[in-house]
Amino acid sequence: MRLLHTSDWHLGRSFHGVGMLDGQRAFIDQLVNFVQDESVDVVLIAGDVYDRALPGVDVVGLLDDALVRLTGAGAQVVLTSGNHDSAIRLGFASRLLERGGVHLRTRLAELDKPVLFPLDGADDATGPVLAVYGIPWLEPRLVAGQLGVETASHFEVTRAATARIRTDLAARAGTRTVHSVVLAHTFASGGISSDSERDLSIGGVGAVPLDLFDGFGYTALGHLHGRQELSSAVRYSGSPLAYSFSEAKDRKGSWLVEVEAAGIGEIREVLWEPPRALAVLRGKLDELLSAEGLAWAETAYCQTTLTDAQRPAQAMERLRARFPDTLVLGFDPEGAGAAARTSYSSRLADAEDDLSICCGFLEHVRGRGADDAESAVLAEALENVRLEGTSL
Repeated sequence: MRLLHTSDWHLGRSFHGVGMLDGQRAFIDQLVNFVQDESVDVVLIAGDVYDRALPGVDVVGLLDDALVRLTGAGAQVVLTSGNHDSAIRLGFASRLLERGGVHLRTRLAELDKPVLFPLDGADDATGPVLAVYGIPWLEPRLVAGQLGVETASHFEVTRAATARIRTDLAARAGTRTVHSVVLAHTFASGGISSDSERDLSIGGVGAVPLDLFDGFGYTALGHLHGRQELSSAVRYSGSPLAYSFSEAKDRKGSWLVEVEAAGIGEIREVLWEPPRALAVLRGKLDELLSAEGLAWAETAYCQTTLTDAQRPAQAMERLRARFPDTLVLGFDPEGAGAAARTSYSSRLADAEDDLSICCGFLEHVRGRGADDAESAVLAEALENVRLEGTSL
């Protein structure tokens, strides 16, 4: 049996104001083709299917299309809810969808009720079986009481959830060979985060220890957007697309997990082609505009930091003439030193007249002093104010 571990689709998300539905459709095309070509039996989605609790109609339609195509390609789907999802909305019609091969685990009461897949090809009660459990996103304050724990922390509720799964596994193992896979949307210690995840708790105290997942055949984690291996049996698939410039160097993909009658077998990486490259550029404006080695960035989404000593005029317009999809522009002047950190109040104290105050303010807010033409306009405006004051 072949399992494909994915997570964090974040359908409906935008990237610095740019809609990503087309890129997400392209990912789903790749996903369906891979499922068909590699004869994947089960697609695992470990939470954050949507980017928000109330997704748009077109976003819901995209997930509907994805599930229809995946099951049409011969795979079943096991899906849990993440902290971005509304568990109630995502879990709607779960009993009906299960008949079509889509197994939703969005309710607390179902976290220890596995989806069972016979491993020897026979649907009987004695042969080896794969039990896939789905732990939905656990908000400690909301679920601590239901899980019977006194402390509302990510550690305590996750420990209680995995304990319930172990109890169910022990009962099943008495009658047949049972191999386990657990889906969970959480921040496990050892995972490397990126800018596009929301903190699970303040100060990082929401991280749960890795040993909570000891004893399971494979743990398919969601929440962190970088694909990573915390141990041979505990992994994050990461998001299929980059959702922040901190992920510019990530190779996005999934994990293909082989399951045999003897247990978990080979695990190998699967890579997805990004719909658009990301470029993180830094340097002086004229150098960036003339650099031959940056031709590849002309079709990329760009985050650019300019290091010119003075902020160039019309910087964004000039950048976009070569890099039309520059989405983020920042300034970090080289060699500015203490002068760049001079407070506005200090500048104000040193001003000799009203024109100096106005020019100083202009330099403070944009990082570039007034040129002769701008100084003349400001001087004329100040003179007009004086004349109006005199006439009154």
